[in-house]
Amino acid sequence: MSGTAPPGVATQQMRVLGQRVRYTVRPGTAPAARRRPLVLCNGIGASLEVLTPFVDALPRSIEVVRFDVPGVGGSPLPNVPYTFAGLSLLLRRMLDRLDYRQVDVLGLSWGGALAQQFAFQHPFRCRRLVLVGTGTGVLMVPAKPAVLHKMITPRRYRDRQFAREVAADLYGGKVREDPSCIQDLLHLRNVVGSRRGYALQLAAGWGWSSLPALPLIRQPTLVVAGRDDPIIPLVNARVMNKLLPSGELHIHQDGHLGLITSAAELAPVIAEFLDR
Repeated sequence: MSGTAPPGVATQQMRVLGQRVRYTVRPGTAPAARRRPLVLCNGIGASLEVLTPFVDALPRSIEVVRFDVPGVGGSPLPNVPYTFAGLSLLLRRMLDRLDYRQVDVLGLSWGGALAQQFAFQHPFRCRRLVLVGTGTGVLMVPAKPAVLHKMITPRRYRDRQFAREVAADLYGGKVREDPSCIQDLLHLRNVVGSRRGYALQLAAGWGWSSLPALPLIRQPTLVVAGRDDPIIPLVNARVMNKLLPSGELHIHQDGHLGLITSAAELAPVIAEFLDR
């Protein structure tokens, strides 16, 4: 069954663990023997469409899987609250249904927590890990209180004027120069979920931290961070990279949304890492 999406993004839905999940797959051109998709885990409140600029900048050889977590975008609300461990299991079952035995996983911001959980919880299903603009949960160097206050509600996804007013303070980087660019990213592309869905995403992070588990994540991991990221201060990326046994750090000059606003720069870096 097709989901609602802006033109150019064909989506489907499947039922996994009693939950309907909206997803899309961009087939890759790599030979079947090298078929290993890149699974994208998005930021809080953002539907799968938001990462379209990054997907378009990736080589066509890479197969890409995107999905909406329950209560976000086109995935209905769950019957009960969830945890990152529960979401990791749901993602694994979804990949089972798609017949993917091993994948690479990229997590952006809130999605970076899910990506870390998946790599730790299902180590044989995750070959390589990419963590973009993310941290270690409750045990991390937090954003300034003023930034956290602007993030506590999904208003920036629903109110264009408010989104423009807070863009520079929230996202930094290129958005400081042109706050209007996020109107396309967050309003034309994003399929906005419910306020309750946003609250469930926030609740999933309460009490969660990957800090003790990072030394146990053995997969080669690329940590990507912006120098001007008000939401996830750069020091968090440095800490993560030191604790990861097979980590490497890539710092770019953009902000929190660099994966999208600097897609042409970052996509080749990530593709090269995945191709090793």
